[in-house]
Amino acid sequence: MENHREEKIYRPAALAGALTGAMLTAALMGVLYAGWKAAGLAFVPFDAFDWTARVLPGRLTEFVIGSMVALIQALHLGAISTTAKRMEQAIGIFNFLIAGVIGAAILFTVLRAIGGRLAYPLGLALGMISAVPALMISLTAGRTAKAAPAVNALWIMLTFLAWGASSAWAFRRMTLSPSGLASGGREKQGCQEQARVIRIGRRRFLVLLAGYSTLITVSGTVVGALASGLGKKGGVLRTAPGERWSAAHPLPNAGAKVLPAPGTRPEFTPLEKHYRIDIDTIPPEIDGRSWRLKIGGLVEKPLSLSLAELRRYGPMHQFITLSCISNPAGGDLISTTRWTGVSLKRLIGDWGLNPRATHLMIRSADDFYEAVALDAIRSDPRIMLTYAWDGVPLLQEHGFPLRIYIPDVYGMKQPKWIESIEAVDHWEPGYWVVRGWDEVARMKSTSVIDTVAVNSLIKSEGRTLVPVGGIAHAGARGISKVEVKVDGGPWVEAELRTPMSGLTWVIWRYNWPFQPGRHTFTVRCYDGRGIPQITAPHDPFPGGATGLNSKTRES
Repeated sequence: MENHREEKIYRPAALAGALTGAMLTAALMGVLYAGWKAAGLAFVPFDAFDWTARVLPGRLTEFVIGSMVALIQALHLGAISTTAKRMEQAIGIFNFLIAGVIGAAILFTVLRAIGGRLAYPLGLALGMISAVPALMISLTAGRTAKAAPAVNALWIMLTFLAWGASSAWAFRRMTLSPSGLASGGREKQGCQEQARVIRIGRRRFLVLLAGYSTLITVSGTVVGALASGLGKKGGVLRTAPGERWSAAHPLPNAGAKVLPAPGTRPEFTPLEKHYRIDIDTIPPEIDGRSWRLKIGGLVEKPLSLSLAELRRYGPMHQFITLSCISNPAGGDLISTTRWTGVSLKRLIGDWGLNPRATHLMIRSADDFYEAVALDAIRSDPRIMLTYAWDGVPLLQEHGFPLRIYIPDVYGMKQPKWIESIEAVDHWEPGYWVVRGWDEVARMKSTSVIDTVAVNSLIKSEGRTLVPVGGIAHAGARGISKVEVKVDGGPWVEAELRTPMSGLTWVIWRYNWPFQPGRHTFTVRCYDGRGIPQITAPHDPFPGGATGLNSKTRES
């Protein structure tokens, strides 16, 4: 009688599932990226991040925003707005990757527990379970998909099912017996030898899987990049047609006597360098030819205005400094350019507003919304619907085709990509107010040291002077005085350059008598009514940052 011994089967565990999930999820992202850029299909990592940012509690969102800004400043990673946007996109990709790792690890754990049965049905089930929320997010809150909903739904289902099936296939390939790995008739020498052969076989498979996954990921990225360059699907319009106003005209304060200190930021911000903060990983893409501004609510009859019709109203031009409420003390989330549009006070006269109307609820293509009081609009003709910056149409990433300007409040109160305006009989909290930020969001007075130009010394009346300079801003209230202190010395008044308008920052300059050594420079400002800026440091949440800006330099 022969003795039959059942051969032991070696099945992969959760760690192997996690590694497999990382590789297959990276490949999935490469495929999704190519589909997004080449065919306007959903890029789920960005859509999922945007959805998550909307449903998270306001305090948690504020913590994430504040942490990103602090990290960017501490590590000197570049302009806050552009770096933060890249970080958001990176977080979206990382979160998607982690979700894939966890999903595959769970699948491998379950399959190991049940002896590897039903690998493909369970893999497909995992793909379906992952595809359903991805599809719902894409249909309801996604910004990346431009293809027809049915096509996009089929795309998501197929790619996620393929991912789930691939995970099951990987499990099956890594489920091995010693005899299955024998080569050349060599017998195994005990359990340790068997385990070693199993490990070698799995490593070889994982290396092979890594190679294929890398090939798919890189190929998808290259295809997406090429398609983006050709078709601009999913991309951003970073240049606008036509000649910019600033290229052919002097600034209104070109003859000002006080010159900026060398190293001071440009007084007029180039459009490509204007800060951008919004609620999505990518900006909405709107066809200006088919776009219409829908006017409804408490009006005589609903209206629909094209860009051409808005431009028929006499345009108004204003030089404006805009700042983000998330800007830390001394931060760069503040910029200045020339805004062109139509006064909202003039527009509402043609809308037949019901006497019961008290506010306008403005809604945007990115689901942003904000209420503006009609009393404020009627009393301030500077509130405008804007369709151009620096003489050219708004860039896609800065609100094309229409955004609003409201004096003296932070950008969190000023919607971009406007689609509709509804006249209502009550106030409602806006997007960021719902999430805990300040209801009024009135700009705080702020002053910043941009430069201590130790390499641009000035000789004057036998003295050596160091130009020190920067900006000061207090919204629409203007700046009446700027003072600088060096180390523990007295506050000394700086010179103020005539601003471009009453709505822009003021460039200040102080020629400091040179002293060798290491010195700390501090600046403070007073608004147009003589009220000093708040010196106590406070984080941006919920009403804007306060505190003094200082720089230490060796001279």
